Amino acid sequence: NMDIEERLDFLDRQYLSHYTAQPIDSAIEPVAPFTEPQYIEKQYPVMEGEDTTDATYLTYNVSLGVGTDAQSYIAYQVLNYALCTAPGAPLKQKLLDQRIGKEVYSVMEVGIYQPYFSVVAKDTAPEKQDEFVRTIETVLKEVADHGLDKRTLAAAINYYEFRYLEADFGSYPKGLIIGLQAMDSWLYDDSAIFMHIEAKATYAALKAAIGTGYYEELIRRYIIDNTHKSIMRVVPVPGLTAQKETQLFDELQGYKATLTAAEIDLIIKRAEDLELYQEEPSPLEALKTIPMLTRADIKKEAVDFVNEERRAGAIPVLFHDIFTNGIGYLRFIFDIKKVPEELFGYIGIFKSVLGMVDTEQYSYAELNNEINIETGGIQSVVNTYMNANDRSQYKATLEIKVKVLYQNLSKAFLLAGEVVSHSRYRDSKRLYEIIAELKSKTETAMAGSGHSVATMRAMSYISETAAIADRLNGIPQYRLLAELEAHYDEKKEELFHKLEQLATYIFRADNLMVDYTATAAEYAGIDELVGEFSKNLFTTPISETQYVSRLVKRNEGFMTAGQVQYVARAGNFTTKGLPYTGSLKVLKVMMGYEYLWTQVRVKGGAYGCMCSITKSGDSYFVSYRDPNLAKTVEIYQQAADFIKNYQSDERSITQFVIGAISDLDIPMTPATKGAYSLSGYMTNMSFEAVQRERDELLATTQEGLRGLYRYVEAFMADECFCVVGNEDKIRESKALFMEIVPLFK
Repeated sequence: NMDIEERLDFLDRQYLSHYTAQPIDSAIEPVAPFTEPQYIEKQYPVMEGEDTTDATYLTYNVSLGVGTDAQSYIAYQVLNYALCTAPGAPLKQKLLDQRIGKEVYSVMEVGIYQPYFSVVAKDTAPEKQDEFVRTIETVLKEVADHGLDKRTLAAAINYYEFRYLEADFGSYPKGLIIGLQAMDSWLYDDSAIFMHIEAKATYAALKAAIGTGYYEELIRRYIIDNTHKSIMRVVPVPGLTAQKETQLFDELQGYKATLTAAEIDLIIKRAEDLELYQEEPSPLEALKTIPMLTRADIKKEAVDFVNEERRAGAIPVLFHDIFTNGIGYLRFIFDIKKVPEELFGYIGIFKSVLGMVDTEQYSYAELNNEINIETGGIQSVVNTYMNANDRSQYKATLEIKVKVLYQNLSKAFLLAGEVVSHSRYRDSKRLYEIIAELKSKTETAMAGSGHSVATMRAMSYISETAAIADRLNGIPQYRLLAELEAHYDEKKEELFHKLEQLATYIFRADNLMVDYTATAAEYAGIDELVGEFSKNLFTTPISETQYVSRLVKRNEGFMTAGQVQYVARAGNFTTKGLPYTGSLKVLKVMMGYEYLWTQVRVKGGAYGCMCSITKSGDSYFVSYRDPNLAKTVEIYQQAADFIKNYQSDERSITQFVIGAISDLDIPMTPATKGAYSLSGYMTNMSFEAVQRERDELLATTQEGLRGLYRYVEAFMADECFCVVGNEDKIRESKALFMEIVPLFK
């Protein structure tokens, strides 16, 4: 919201007019198409002794020509959904049926000059490559000859159009994402800035194209008859990481042997100069040339919750009266603390099965189409909410989240009810596909997000809510999936039974609360819909047990074949009698952008470092893609002393305050405003407490910041420690651990 001409004029007068424009040819030239498909093999590392059976990746990759028109940009995404992304999609399903990969997925990259489409089979055998290619091309030809399912195409178009109209980018600024999206066309055509932003007509044209042969012709022309493609297999090699490190060491030693003493001295001098540069702060006079907000510029008032408690008969309804542009954000929130111990670990699988199996009225493929045609999506998640006033009290929930245009609200209730009350859990073939895919996806997520695995695990030693998250989303869940996948035939009956039991334990009217974000006018009819929904919930008698997490400090090292570490140190300060204060948000920013940033990232060479200090007292430090282990542990150990002796000026403290406020004042969409209000309600957080924390944050001084060293000392005293990383690095530091095991058994 600004005077654009005034700003552009300012930029021109103060900056651009002082330079001479230089003509630069930045045009991107298309790569010449291959005359025939290219076959390539690559390697990836696994640990010595690790089983390499069915551990190969196969990929089928096609360049889709030059993508500079609005219609194909979205049409390719629709094709990807219809062919490979939707549950039961023909390409994915055939590869799964043929047992060519335990996980099959696709990638459609349309935001570049030459779009490409890839099909990936994960956890398969290298000798299945020919069958992999043959199966893909057979299915594509059958689909092109006989036509794509019209309802699946309609579901795909509605899926993307809903997201286009909603324009909800979570915590990312809407203008930033729209600007980046403009680049998908603008980079390649100066006249096409708004091609993908003004897309209503494009979606209308794509709907009209269903049944005309348009989509089938895209398959023929750009995939089947296209020679510009590659077939790649990536095979596991035990000990490859160590081999490459030895090779690099030998190369460096060979290079060193070619250097003179003077050249070696120069390298040492440059390293010393770099370290000196990293240690030396920028001159204050230079920093003051950078414009900066003052504390007076920051809004003093916190964001209030928008909560109204209502009831639909016996069912509590939490209503958030927020303008949503005609979209209703609905949650069916079920308490899961009554689930007994022997079933609790299966909740992570249960939530992933919901909506992915047949129901009484629909096959799982038909159900997915109905959901995407009638709604903006139905998603199942597990959440924990710790009481803001009593750390020993918390709520654990399974939530069915739905977003839907208001006029389709009744259909959304029917579809959610179909999933909750009428899912069928005894399709052996389908359940195996889900388990194998979940195991594979969890493995991939853990390998790429070792920091999340390490922090969740370290926190689980002393926090009940973290222990629940770890059990349902972390290493214990992966271990359960691996066990089920490896011994499916003997365990499947037990799995079916436990999923059915979970439905009866969770989907009960006495466990239910409904959360709804919309305007007051769009609340009409909710009470009746909730009533009908609750009538179909389970009433089977159950035992009244209360699940309790068992907390055990393990201090584990999880070994991988990777070259980097994720080093986490966690604990809690409220158990030592220290109350939460808003100034801790400033400390978090200071640690993340000064101490940890400088020591772990700048000097230590880690890709990143993070710090979390929560209202419950649960806190951690963690490094991301870190070449070090013991050195990082030492840096964590010295953190409290750094804070205690911290010396800076008001300008720097204000920068940290601004950083902390920016984390709080992210613009909220209607959905996130509703979720923020729900979180406040579920955690018993009052607006007065939120305002008090903001006041404390804004009043933070250097002296007050130094006094927070006690909080770091307190949580570090718990000595909860977990590392995911390189096998050799972990074994070198074995004295730090109580247990060392492979991450992937």
